[in-house]
Amino acid sequence: MEPSRSSVLERTPGAARDDGDAGVRRWQQPPSSRRAVSRLVQFVGLVGTVFAVLPPRHHRFALLADMVPTAGMLTARAATAVIGVLLIYLGAGLRRGKRRAWQLALVLSLVSVGLHLVKGGLAPLVFCGVVAALLVVKRDQFTAETDPGNRWRAARACAMFLTAGFVLGFLEIAVRVNRLDGRPGMLRWAEHAGLGLIGVTGPIHFQHPLGGLTVTVTTGAFGLLAFASAGILLLRPCTGARTRDAGDRDRLRAMLDKHGDGDSLGYFALRDDKQVLWSPSGRAAVAYKIVNGVSLASGDPLGLPSEWPRAIGQWLADCARHGWTPGVLACGTAGGRAYQKAGLDVIELGDEAIVDVGGFTLEGRAMRGVRQAVARMRRSGYSCQVVRQRDLPEERFAETVACANALRDGKVERGFSMALSRLGDPEDGDCLLVLCHDEDGRLRGLLQFVPWGRRGLSLDLMRGDRTAPNGLTELMVVAAIEAAPDLGVERISLNFAVLRSVFARAEELGAGPVIRLWSRVLRMASRLWQIESLYRANAKYLPDWQPRFLCFPSARDLPRIAVAALSAEAFLPAHEPRRGPAAPRGPKDQAPAATPSPGGVETGK
Repeated sequence: MEPSRSSVLERTPGAARDDGDAGVRRWQQPPSSRRAVSRLVQFVGLVGTVFAVLPPRHHRFALLADMVPTAGMLTARAATAVIGVLLIYLGAGLRRGKRRAWQLALVLSLVSVGLHLVKGGLAPLVFCGVVAALLVVKRDQFTAETDPGNRWRAARACAMFLTAGFVLGFLEIAVRVNRLDGRPGMLRWAEHAGLGLIGVTGPIHFQHPLGGLTVTVTTGAFGLLAFASAGILLLRPCTGARTRDAGDRDRLRAMLDKHGDGDSLGYFALRDDKQVLWSPSGRAAVAYKIVNGVSLASGDPLGLPSEWPRAIGQWLADCARHGWTPGVLACGTAGGRAYQKAGLDVIELGDEAIVDVGGFTLEGRAMRGVRQAVARMRRSGYSCQVVRQRDLPEERFAETVACANALRDGKVERGFSMALSRLGDPEDGDCLLVLCHDEDGRLRGLLQFVPWGRRGLSLDLMRGDRTAPNGLTELMVVAAIEAAPDLGVERISLNFAVLRSVFARAEELGAGPVIRLWSRVLRMASRLWQIESLYRANAKYLPDWQPRFLCFPSARDLPRIAVAALSAEAFLPAHEPRRGPAAPRGPKDQAPAATPSPGGVETGK
């Protein structure tokens, strides 16, 4: 589907490609007029809410004042307040160009015009009329699709609240049957309860005004709740869920086998919760997940680098079509340049620790701490077995998975950009396991490395018994490095250190006051997220540090992307947190900011 003339994507001249497409899509910021319309709608909603709450003055329209009963005016004031709140809520959807948000905003603005006419508010009536006209004029700027399933969710919620309000209103009339004027039948009861849901006075009259007010408040409240909940559900961010079939998984694995040497995070695109968008040629792809209206990609694009711009273009077109905010978490230098050329901004997020197997040694003063920890553990009778998952006997592997699940700390599974979040999948036979046993043969620690092309490994899972002596992590990491040459492995990617360069620069001679202040702030934050300790835990292996970046459309989108990233990594509560199973598909306890402590191990990348 080609974007319309109001799309946030443009086509810029690019090299011709095999499929005949002569351009590459590039991200552009939404038009300023669309943002202005969304802000104006929110302002009008605020004005309407304020005028509905303020004490009423004399009616501006004398003729209508004589025609509209007092109950109708009160209902109009309540409905105006609800519509004002909904218009404020709709502003976010309008900023993202949602077609459904535009439709609801136009309908609510027109309804609000009528309500303000009923209750006699001249100024808000003019505001609502202007907004309605402006929405009609700018309708071409609101084309983003919404989730079709939201319509059914909204319809169910609306029907549920309307039914509940109708039943309660009917029952309230039934219990007050002796206080009614005359003997209206049950059909009249139903008519009165049904009209009350939309704020209209029914045909039944009560002997005492309080009885009628109670029924009116109950039915009116449920009616407003029904339509408000329906509007909110209609604007829920589209999940964009696509079924990734076995063919996609096979294509991804084939692509990783051919082009997987570039990015150490490539294998994590095989996560079960990630979706994939392919370039038109099928030789490159972007793996992503939708989190609260943010299309969150991770790592570099997959496949042939020359095809990355077209894969990124397909992903950005999908974001524009659905009104999602694009964001990229932890991409490398090459990927960052590709995303920057596609119109996204780039900032440094941290550094990834990569160990060169051929140059690693435990000798020297700098490696003294690691050397002593490894020697101490070996003297205590600890030993490590390094084995591919496919080479581990089935019974032994089932025991390993069960033990790994028992060693997990907590129920929440953390990890998205640098975690596979599963253990024991038969398709992950190339994964490398490091099993650490004590002198009694009990499993006390576990590492899992995923393939990084044909000559590398990338750390995925770290589990350890917190009652084990300090040095368990060092022993397992060193065991993996020592076994790497026999496995044909030349480089190993360890953990990711957030904002590592800040700590490194603060330690240099002549570090400026800004860097020192920033370092102190991060040290304070490390009390919660252990940012500095993770850097120290990896620096002891003297790795090469490779920068990782965060890509985003504009600075105003950073808070939204940050919340989505924290939610994806399970640092914020989710509606359905992933929990580790007891069967051999258990995810890991991935914590991007953890550190070894006495009796414990660092967890996560």
